[in-house]
Amino acid sequence: MIINSLLDTDLYKLTMMQGVLHQFPWAEVEYEFNCRDDSIDLSPVVDTVAAEIDHLCTLRFTPEELNYLGDLRFLKKDFIQFLRLFHLQRDYIHVKSEDGKFKLGIKGPWLHTILFEVPVLAIVNEVYFSNIVPHPNFDTGRGKLFDKIALVKAANAENLGFSFSDFGTRRRFSRAWQEHIIAVLKKALPRNFIGTSNVYFARKFDLTPIGTMAHEWIMAAQALGPRLVDSQKFALEHWAQEYRGDLGIALSDTVGFEAFLSDFDMYFAKLFDGCRHDSGDPFHWGDRLIAHYRRLKVSPQIKRAIFSDGLSFDKAIELARYFNGRIQTAFGIGTNLTNDITEKPVQIVIKMIRCQGAPVAKISDTPGKQMCKDAEYLSYLKSVFKRKVAAGGLP
Repeated sequence: MIINSLLDTDLYKLTMMQGVLHQFPWAEVEYEFNCRDDSIDLSPVVDTVAAEIDHLCTLRFTPEELNYLGDLRFLKKDFIQFLRLFHLQRDYIHVKSEDGKFKLGIKGPWLHTILFEVPVLAIVNEVYFSNIVPHPNFDTGRGKLFDKIALVKAANAENLGFSFSDFGTRRRFSRAWQEHIIAVLKKALPRNFIGTSNVYFARKFDLTPIGTMAHEWIMAAQALGPRLVDSQKFALEHWAQEYRGDLGIALSDTVGFEAFLSDFDMYFAKLFDGCRHDSGDPFHWGDRLIAHYRRLKVSPQIKRAIFSDGLSFDKAIELARYFNGRIQTAFGIGTNLTNDITEKPVQIVIKMIRCQGAPVAKISDTPGKQMCKDAEYLSYLKSVFKRKVAAGGLP
């Protein structure tokens, strides 16, 4: 089977899950699968995906895995005890073919559904590619990997301090291919390869597990907070309360970067270690972030800019070169690292669409990454934050 450990997920799912346990254990949510490429037909793999999900829902954390998680300083004892009892419930996830289209939805308590996203996306991706590419050319894949390693080694001569992590679990070609890549990178680039978002492989290869929050944390606050206009500050404040200085990278594009900066005042700028870019032009984003820190009298040289939006190694190194000496940088590379064997990777996502029965949305700074099922709510959300930005950040 494809997934054989509940650790085979991204760290930010576990860190958000702990926050949900402590602060929103009563919250009910709904997620929806979306393939951004309409030409891709996933309906032939529905039954295989369903069988893989059946298996996923039989898994539990092992004592050894729980001991590993317990050694991560930011995970608390009561959360580890909760995980001893936890397993994914099959009743909360539905996959079917409807009118010739692949349909997948998740609905239930946030605490009990949050861990579905990453392994389910990995399942869909691997099943799809095993179906259309039954005999992949791994020699070509290895050649591409060594070309990337050569790029990084050449960049080291520039003293850029270039560092990157594997962020490729959700859209990997296969679990075995991701494992091979991580093993090669750890040996070939010990100065540059600083970790992986995949907790299972971080444990197996003695790497740092990388991650903080995802869009759903800020999206859910649109329904959980006291006022929509304050939802982003509500999410950041509750994150800070949960981790007290750990995991201090703020995600900046859930309702657009302009709206983020209007909320990211001196308090948050000093409280968080830095910000993560996930949509829009990364060069413009970094320039704006540096200018924002300077305007707040915060030195950007002590802050971090994390880039994670569809990066190639060429682009990541170009960004490192551009921002060298101006702000600390690090890079999360996903699909380009773990699924470039094929010419056309599949752009699939699972995003929260409702919380507490109310619609929630991700606006993003790249139109194609916007996600909301309720056009009226999306329009209202945009207008609320547009007015706030126009008023200089005032509610």
